[in-house]
Amino acid sequence: MIPLKDDNPTRRFPWVTVLLIVVNLAVFLFEASLATQSLNAFVTEWGLVPARLLADPHDPRELLTVFTSMFLHGGWLHVLGNMLYLWIFGNNIEDRLGHVGFTLFYLAAGVAAALAQVAAAGPVDIPTVGASGAATPAAR
Repeated sequence: MIPLKDDNPTRRFPWVTVLLIVVNLAVFLFEASLATQSLNAFVTEWGLVPARLLADPHDPRELLTVFTSMFLHGGWLHVLGNMLYLWIFGNNIEDRLGHVGFTLFYLAAGVAAALAQVAAAGPVDIPTVGASGAATPAAR
């Protein structure tokens, strides 16, 4: 069963949740506009590649992909599913933690998911994409 809403009213508008959804959708629409070869290069460049991070965990470029990979998705179902859950549950968390607290929580959870994926996958060359921490091959 896929939830479509919750019964928890919020006291304030979820600006950060909306902004995250807009940014994620914009990045995905950019991904969708790319030809296969360009898409593969883009995802390999900005997705988190565990083998590269493990080879040089102090490289700022590789550390940046821990964050940039959160905004990449492997397909329509991946991005729409993540955005549905972000809309349903993110607004309540943002209401409880505040805008800054929710932003920090979102980023920390994304980093934790990315690092858990790296730990589970080991030194593989497949880019990890999406805020859900799911590993998706670069090719569609």
